[in-house]
Order: sequence, then structure tokens, then C-alpha cells
Amino acid sequence: MVRSVKVRKVGASLGVVLPKELLAELGLGEGDTIYPVRTPGGILLTAHDPETLQVLENTKDFMRRHAGAMKKLAES
Repeated sequence: MVRSVKVRKVGASLGVVLPKELLAELGLGEGDTIYPVRTPGGILLTAHDPETLQVLENTKDFMRRHAGAMKKLAES
């Protein structure tokens, strides 16, 4: 279901208020951090830091390419 939210003035900034039902559905609560990511289709809000996810993907790729060395290091 598509929901719309309004951009509102919050102090000297602007903010978006998400309804409690949507927050519960997304598993988010007060104090949680979300990251806006620009995509070709618009804006994605994610609870995962995109830079951290990229580092993890790079690490997995490195470990896959150097599996022999990883195994030797694990034996030490």
C-alpha cells in the first residue's frame, strides 16, 4: 500500500513524520537511525548504513577470492 507523508517544519529544519502504524510495520522506533539513499527509482529509506554494506560486500568478495589464505590464517 502506498502511503504519503508531508514534509513539515521542525524547529529550524524540515522533517517527515511517519505514522506509528508504519513505524511498527517497519520495525522502527524512537531513536533508531535510518539512511536515505538516492536510487534511480527515487529515495530508499534503509536501517542499514549503505557504506557499511558496501564494505561487507567487498570483504566477502576478498575472502572468496583468497579462500586459501583465509584458511591458512584461521589455522594460526
